[in-house]
Formats: sequence, C-alpha cells, structure tokens
Amino acid sequence: MLIPLLRTYLAPYKRPIAVVLIFQLVQTLANLWLPGLNADIIDKGVVQGDTGYIVRTGGMMLMVTIIQVVCTIVAVYYGARTAMALGRDLRAGVFGKVETFAAREMAQLGAPTLITRTTNDVQQVQLIVFLALTLLVAAPIMCFGGIFMALRQDVELSGLLLLVMPALIISIGLVIRQMRPLFRVMQVKIDGINGIMREQIMGIRVIRAFVKERYETERFADANRETMDVAIAVGRLTSMMFPIVMLIMNVSVVLATWFGGYRIGSGDLEVGTLTAFQNYLVQILMSVMMATFMLMLWPRAEVSAERITEVLDTEPSVLAPDDAVQVTLDRGEIDITGASFAFPGAEQDVLHEIDMVARRGETTAIIGSTGSGKSTLLGLIPRLFDATAGTIRIDGHDVRGLHPEDVWASIGLVPQRPFLFSGTVASNLRYGRPDATDEELWDALDIAQARDFVSRMPEQLDAPISQGGTNVSGGQRQRLAIARAIVKRPPIYLFDDSFSALDYATDAALRAAMRTATAQATVVIVAQRVSTIRNADRIVVLDEGRVVGTGTHTDLMQACDVYREIVLSQLTEEEAA
Repeated sequence: MLIPLLRTYLAPYKRPIAVVLIFQLVQTLANLWLPGLNADIIDKGVVQGDTGYIVRTGGMMLMVTIIQVVCTIVAVYYGARTAMALGRDLRAGVFGKVETFAAREMAQLGAPTLITRTTNDVQQVQLIVFLALTLLVAAPIMCFGGIFMALRQDVELSGLLLLVMPALIISIGLVIRQMRPLFRVMQVKIDGINGIMREQIMGIRVIRAFVKERYETERFADANRETMDVAIAVGRLTSMMFPIVMLIMNVSVVLATWFGGYRIGSGDLEVGTLTAFQNYLVQILMSVMMATFMLMLWPRAEVSAERITEVLDTEPSVLAPDDAVQVTLDRGEIDITGASFAFPGAEQDVLHEIDMVARRGETTAIIGSTGSGKSTLLGLIPRLFDATAGTIRIDGHDVRGLHPEDVWASIGLVPQRPFLFSGTVASNLRYGRPDATDEELWDALDIAQARDFVSRMPEQLDAPISQGGTNVSGGQRQRLAIARAIVKRPPIYLFDDSFSALDYATDAALRAAMRTATAQATVVIVAQRVSTIRNADRIVVLDEGRVVGTGTHTDLMQACDVYREIVLSQLTEEEAA
C-alpha cells in the first residue's frame, strides 16, 4: 500500500524530487572520487616524496569536498520540503475524506483510530519519505559505485564482497521479517491508548462521581504496558540491526587488511590501493547500513500507509448521485413516506415504515419512550444516514437525489448533545452564517434566553469558549447551540431533545420567543418533556420504532394510549387537560 500511496501523493512534486536525485548523484560521485584521490596522494606523492603532487591533489580533494557539502545541503533541503509537503497533503486528504463520512462510517472506524491515522500514521509515512530522499537515494549509487571503484582498485580483494554482502543481506532480512507484524500491533495499541485517554477526558466527571480514578488509572496503565511490551519487542529487534552491520563491517575490514598485507609484502599491491579499497569497502557497507536503517522503518510505514489508505478508500454511505441537480430548499416542506432504517449488521429495523409530514409555519413534535427511535428518525431528515427503505422528501425532492450540502444548507440542527467549538461566543454563533451582524447575534441570544449570561461575561460576544464548550454550563451550552441555529435563519429547524437542560421557566420563555422567529419556518422537535411539545401543531408518537399516533395533544390524549401514558407519567389529569 505504501508505494501506490506515494505514487499518488508525490506526483505533484516531480521537479523537487528530480532536484534531489541530481544533487544526491553529484554528492555521491564526489564521495566515491575521494578515496581514489587519497590513494594517489599515498602512492604518487608520499611514497615518491613529490610534495607538489600532494598539494595539487589535496587541493582537488578540498574542492570535491566543498562540492559534496553544497550538494548535500541542497538535496536535504528539497528532500525535507517534499516530505513535509507530502505530510501536509496526506493529513488534508484524510481530514477531507473524514469530513464526507456519515454517522455509519464514523461508528465503523471510530474517533480514536481516525486521530491516530491523521497524526501518527501520517508522520511514519512522512519520515520514510524524508529518509528515502536524503539517505536511500544515495545508498544504491554509493553501493554499486563503490563496488565498481573497488574492482578498479583490485579485483582479487573485491572477492571479499561475495562473502560479506550475502551474509549482511540474509542477517538483516531475518530481523526485518519479524518486525512487520509487531509494527502493526503497535499502531493498534496506540489506537487503544488514544481511545482510553479520550474516553477518560470526556468522562472525567462521571469517573470522579463514581470514585473510579484508581480503576481508570489501572486501565490506562494496562494499555500503556501492552504498548510498552510491543515497543520493547521492536526495540530488541532494532538493537540487533546495527551490531550485526558493524560486526560484518569490522570483520570485512580486518579480512581486507589481512589479505592486503600479504599482497603488499609480496609486492603485488600498493599501500594506497589497499587504503582506497578499505575506504570503498566501508562506503559499500555504510550504504547497506543506510538501507538497513530505512528497512527498519519501512514495515511500520507500510502498516501506516495501509491504515491511511483504508480511510481514503472508505466510500461514504451518504453521497450525491451523478445526476444530482443544484436546488435551493427554501419552503421547508418535509414528507416522510414508508421510511425504515436498520444499522449495519442489525437483526431488525430501528424504524418501521414511518409516515410523517412537517409543514412551513408549523411545529411538529416527536415523542416516545427511550429507545423508540426518535433521534434516529430526526437524523434521516438531514441525511446523517440514509433510510434503508422508503423516502424522505424536502420541498418535493428526495434527499437522496440531492447534494448533501444543499440539504444541510436548509437545516438548522441543534443536536441532543450540543457541541461548541473553541473560539468565542461570536465565532460559534456565526458558524452557520459568517456574515451575521452583532445585532443579529444579540437578537438570537435574546430568543434563546442567553443574553443575560453572555452580557455578564467581561468580553461579551468576544468571550472565549473552550473546545466542546466545557467552560460554560450544560444549560448555557444548550442555549448557545439554539442561538447558533437561529442565527442561520434556515427554513427548517431540527431540535433533538434540545431543551432538556433548561428549567421549566426558561423552556417556556424560549419557546414563546421562538414562535415569532420561526413563524415562517418548519420546526421539528424531539422531546421527552410533555410540556415542551403539548402546544405543537402536530405530535407524532413513536413506540418501538413505529408510529402509533399522530395529532394534537387533545386528540392523542383521547385516541393514543401510549401518548396518554407518557403524559400521565409527568402530569396529573388536571394538568394534562
């Protein structure tokens, strides 16, 4: 998976890669030239006592060294830029793909592994590319060039390579073969740590409320220990690589010196030639050592590439058809006909043949017992997931035949668990409509009953909001989420149990203020609290995923036993009437 991924994402960087290759070639050739010049200084300068030759050849060596240094700097600079650009593009690609995922894909993959794949896995691929452009490119040139130059110096001594190279390749191959499965396990263990950490940070209040700090600490320690055990296993294999290479390198130098010494004694070999051969031998083995370092990282990068590719190849379940037309949904008329929905792999449907309408200027409420499918039904309207049967139409258009962006643009959604983004009060309120004025923001805060606490903040609209809105209370967070939807002024408002954190007085005041703001819009409310929806124009009652009643509060009290039971569990007969 690594090669196809790199082939795709490195395609725009052919010129920088060509620059790297050219300068790496020049610096490697310069490096290969130096031992030959050094041999000439020994044989033709030192042995013969020719000082002028030593100075001339030494000056040439200095020039070659300067060229080598300059070429190395340029190659590393462009290699680093290309690798960092690749990392940027991969992160953007994964992030962009995740942005297209529906609830089904998010549940299938999970947030912890998506975070790991966007950060740690991308870093592994980025690192392998950086090292490939700065080390691996030079390694084969130096290896084959060194073999060629060694053969030029002495063919008989070069026979050592037939013994050294196979031993080195076999030893390294055996170690790397054991590393790849361990790297896959390591990435999965990192996913686990991210998942536990994320869960503990988000659930810190529950953990403290149930005095589970020690239990959660032990759970994290277990996951941490498992990751450490895998890392130690990888470390043991890694620690074997360099000693193996150094042992073979030093043994080969000793053998070359031993055999070369006999030949120098017999007059068949010059001292400079032996010195040059030893340098070339070290260069050949160093190139193999560089390749070894790359091969150590290759299995992990390949595993990371597979995980990244898995995200990039995941097709979102919510897509616009090829023949989708651009439409503006401004009336907000909703028609749900025979809609059913089942989660992937579930034995039975969550929703069964739902029929429901919601009209402009009306409030439609959905109520039912816990687990009856209220939020799931609401999620079908903005295409958070698609119905497995039946149709959902907005302004007469089947939502599956439209661009998701057109559907989302017509909807102001306040989810069951309101989420605020890090920034300010104003930036959160303008999330759906960036051009909203401060006056419009204050009007929305008035309607959402949030003006009082926002005006008490020192910076007011510029007051900071932390990630998730954790620096405000649950009720304040909910009111700000409602205000955000009001600022957008969409033709459809969807409230998924969005008033549960409000007291009765605030709930009543907010709904009274909203009547004017939403008079020309379609409002759909999911609620558990009867007082929130009893005045709705239409109430849909769900029971075990089926519609068991539709009508006004008065009609349903007389005709729907399920609704009557829900009402009487919260109100007395007199209050219900």
